[in-house]
Amino acid sequence: MSGREGGKKKPLKAPKKHAKEMDEDEVAFKQKQKEEQKAMEALKAKASGKGPLGGSGIKKSGKK
Repeated sequence: MSGREGGKKKPLKAPKKHAKEMDEDEVAFKQKQKEEQKAMEALKAKASGKGPLGGSGIKKSGKK
C-alpha cells in the first residue's frame, strides 16, 4: 500500500465558465429580482424593529 492511496482524493477541477451574453429579457429579469430583494430586506429591517406579532398565546392567570 503506497502512501498516495490513503486519505481524501482531490476533486477534479471544473472547467472555467465563460461570461455568456445576456439578452434584454435576462437583463430586465435580473434587475427585477434585485429590486424585489432590496424591497424584501427593507421590509425585514422594518419588521425586526417591532416586538412579536400577535403575542396572545396561552396566558397563565397566576391563580392556583
